[in-house]
Amino acid sequence: MQFTVAIDGPAASGKGTISRAVAGLFGFAHLDTGLIYRATGKRVLAGEAPIDAARDLRAEDLAADGLRTPEVAQAASQVAAIPEVRAALVAFQRGFARRDGGAVLDGRDIGTVICPAAEVKLFVTASDAVRAGRRWRELVESGHDITEAEVLADLRTRDKRDAERDAAPMVAAADALVLDTTALSIEDAVARAAEAVRARLPAA
Repeated sequence: MQFTVAIDGPAASGKGTISRAVAGLFGFAHLDTGLIYRATGKRVLAGEAPIDAARDLRAEDLAADGLRTPEVAQAASQVAAIPEVRAALVAFQRGFARRDGGAVLDGRDIGTVICPAAEVKLFVTASDAVRAGRRWRELVESGHDITEAEVLADLRTRDKRDAERDAAPMVAAADALVLDTTALSIEDAVARAAEAVRARLPAA
């Protein structure tokens, strides 16, 4: 069975947590497509040209240490705005999406560009303040010395760049279910996402 769930949204909206949970509930494969761009960004920070880094990306690069740092996040957002980089990474994502057994992909342009024919599309969002608080706690717990105000500024910079870029801007697909997690518990957010998936699954 080929069944694609496309989950988009800005950083720290909860889309990654929801995506992993939905994949686990239904036995689907999961791909955090942001890691593809983060891994490319990390290679660029190490001195590679962006297009070469994207074309030579390996599966093991997605498991590298340090992919969640603010520096790598900014590099990822910058390389994602380069059309040639995006083109080099699109085929991998589309192949993953149509694998047998179902797939959940989360990112910023899955429902609009990578998988516009996905069976289920969600756009997960939350207020800037809530997202910044979530990301700040993650970073502090992992040992980073950064203020919540700095995280908020970083998120807003990335959001603006991702929403305004010419190549595949971050917007909700016209037929996506918008899921605002500002005041939702993880359990409630996952339940709503799972309900949307269940409604579109083919009858057994």
